[in-house]
Amino acid sequence: MRRTAGSGGAGSGGTEMSHRVDSQGLLAQLRNPPGGRDARIMLLALAVDRTGSGLWAASSVLYLTFVTHLSPEQIGVLLGAAGIAGIVGSPLAGRLAGRFPVRRLLIGCHLLRLVTLLLVMTCTGFAALLPVIAATYLGDRAAKTLEMLFATRAAGERRAAYQALSRSAANAGYGVGAGLAAIGLAVGTTEAYRAMILANALSFAVAALLARRTREPRATVTVEVAKSEAAGTATAGPRDPARPKSPWRDRGYLRFVLLDIPMNLDDSVLGVGLPLWLVSSTSAPHALVPAVLVINTVLVVTLQLTVSNRAEGPRRVLRTVTLYGVLMGACCALLAAATRCGTWTAAAVLLGAAVLVTLAELMRSVSSWELAVLLAPPDARAAYLGVAGMSPSIQKSAGPPLLTGVVMAAGPTGWLVLGAVIAGLAYVQQRGCAWRLHAPLAPDRATTPPRQVLRSPRRSPDR
Repeated sequence: MRRTAGSGGAGSGGTEMSHRVDSQGLLAQLRNPPGGRDARIMLLALAVDRTGSGLWAASSVLYLTFVTHLSPEQIGVLLGAAGIAGIVGSPLAGRLAGRFPVRRLLIGCHLLRLVTLLLVMTCTGFAALLPVIAATYLGDRAAKTLEMLFATRAAGERRAAYQALSRSAANAGYGVGAGLAAIGLAVGTTEAYRAMILANALSFAVAALLARRTREPRATVTVEVAKSEAAGTATAGPRDPARPKSPWRDRGYLRFVLLDIPMNLDDSVLGVGLPLWLVSSTSAPHALVPAVLVINTVLVVTLQLTVSNRAEGPRRVLRTVTLYGVLMGACCALLAAATRCGTWTAAAVLLGAAVLVTLAELMRSVSSWELAVLLAPPDARAAYLGVAGMSPSIQKSAGPPLLTGVVMAAGPTGWLVLGAVIAGLAYVQQRGCAWRLHAPLAPDRATTPPRQVLRSPRRSPDR
C-alpha cells in the first residue's frame, strides 16, 4: 500500500508496516491481531457473542408474536423502549469505564444479558417483558462501547486494524447466527424458539468466560500526553487548549456526535429502506432481498480490513467522511431511479445500490471509530467514547421511521433529497473535524510543524 507523508505513518517504518499488513490474509491476522493474545481472545468472544445476537435478531419478533402472543403495536413499543435503553447504555458504560476495569464491566454486561434472556422465557405479558427487554438492549449497547474501549487500549495505534478484524469477526458471527436461526424458524415450534433463546444466552456465558481469560488493557494516556507535550502541543490541539474533561460540556465533540447520527443511516437504508422500497415501489423480484443481505455480509467480511488499512491516519480518515457522503448520495440516486426501470434492470440497479451502501458502511465504520478516538482527550477517552457510542443507537431508533414515514412517503424525490442532505452533512462533518484536528485539506506536502498535531503515534510504548 502506498503511503504519503503526513498520512499518519512514521516514515519508512509506517510504510513497511502497512505493506506487511496488506500482505497478510484475514485468517492470519485473526490469529495474530494487534494487541496479541488478549485481542485474539476478545475477537473470539466477540464472534461468539454476535452468533447469539444473530439468532436473537432473526427470531425475536417472531418469538414475541407466536410464543408470547404480543400484538404488533405492543412489539413496536417494546422495541422502541429497548432502543431508548440502548442509547443510555453507551454513556453509562463510558462513565463507569473511567472508574472501574473495562474487562470486569464487559463480563458484567455479558452476564446481565444472560440473566435477562433467561427471564424472557419466563415472562408472558407485555408489562413483564418491557423492563427485561430494555435491560437486554442496555447491556448490549454497553458491551459494544466497552469492546471499543478495550480495543482502543489493547491495540494502541493499530486500533483501526483491530476494528477491521472485529467487524469481520462480528459479521461472520451474525451470519452463522442467522443460519442457525433459519433452521429453528423452519421447525417453528415453541420449543424451537426457546432453544434459540437458550443458545443466545449460552453465547453470552461463553463470551463472559473468554473475557475472563484476558488481562485488563492498560491505558496509554501518559505516553500520548508525553508525546504531545514533547512536540510542544496539547493533544486537544492549540485551538482548543481548555477543552473540558466532560464530553457533555465539549460543544465540538457533541457536534461531532450529532452529525455522526446521520452518518449511520446506511444501516437503516440497508436493513429497512432498500428491502421495503424493493417490494413496494419497484418491479424487481422479491427474492432479491436475501441477495442484498448476502452481498453486504460478503463485502464487509472481505473488504473491511483493506479499507481500514488504506484509511490509516487522520488525513485519510477525514477523506473517508467525504467519500461516505458521495457513496450515500449515489446509492439514494439509484434507489430513486429503480422505480422507472423494468424488472431485471431494476434488479441490477438495486444490486448496485446495495454495493454502494455497503461501501459507504465500510467508510463510515472507519471514520466514526477513528474520529471518535482522535477527537477525545486521551485522559478522558472512556467518557467521550461512551457519548460517541450513542450515535448508532439513536439512528437505530430514529432511522427506520424517518425512512418509512418521510423519505419513502415522498417517493423518488425523497431519496434524492436524503442523498443530497447526507452528502452535505458529510462535508460539514469533515470540515469540523479537520478544524479540530488542525488537518489541512490541501494535497500532501512536505511535513510542516502543524502536521505534528494531526500525526498519531505509530509505535506502541512497549515496542
